Order: sequence, then structure tokens, then C-alpha cells
Amino acid sequence: MDIYTDGSCNTQNLLGAWGAVILTPSSEKIVLSGKEVNTTHQRMELLAVIKALRFVGTGSVTVYSDSQYVTGLVGRKLGAKGFMTKKGAAIRNADLVREFLALEAAMEVTFVKVKAHGEGVPFNVEVDRLVRGLVRERV
Repeated sequence: MDIYTDGSCNTQNLLGAWGAVILTPSSEKIVLSGKEVNTTHQRMELLAVIKALRFVGTGSVTVYSDSQYVTGLVGRKLGAKGFMTKKGAAIRNADLVREFLALEAAMEVTFVKVKAHGEGVPFNVEVDRLVRGLVRERV
């Protein structure tokens, strides 16, 4: 199963959106999306992956993300450090990072880093347009 995710946030009004396009083995396309207020771009990127993995639930998936933040978290052992930085401060977005790592560990997940707004990756372009459109809408 392939999952394409993206997140976006308007830094002026802190309205964010997340989205995921899920392609099932039977070639069905499922689109998930949502909006959040008082958020950040990184939270929306994480939430897109979390919502998609929750929806799928079990099995083997490949997640395509243009977020270095998300792909950089893969396999990290942050829980062993109490979700703290080397300097002892709480990591950013600890609530979502905890859930992301738990879902990643419970499933067989492969992450593929793609270029942002990457032409040549049609579903990445689709989910990018989806979330940018949602961010432009009024709450």
C-alpha cells in the first residue's frame, strides 16, 4: 500500500492543513485531509502521516513524504531519552512524535523522501495541492 502525505501552515494566521492519498492494493484511492488552528508546518506534516497510518491500521505500507522533519524521525530512539534533546529540553511536538514512532514500530513502514512539490510524483503533487488549497480557505 502506498501513502502520499503533506502538511502546510500559514505562518501569519497559524491555520494548517494535512492530507494523505492512500492507494490500496486493489487500486482504490482514498483521500484524507483536515485542518487545525494554532499549529505549525511540522505538526501538519506529522499529523498527515499519523492519520494515514491510523486509517490503514496494520500491514506493510510505503509512505512518500517531502518532509525532512518526518523522514528524519524514522527509527530514532527518542523514547529512550524521555523525548528530550541532548540539552535536556523537551523535543518539539513530543505528543505527535510519540504517536508517530509507536505507529511506525507497530507496522511495516518504509519511508521515501520525495522532492517538495515534486513533478513526476503525481500523488505527491495532488496531496500538495490539496493541503495548500485547504490552508487558503477560511476556517
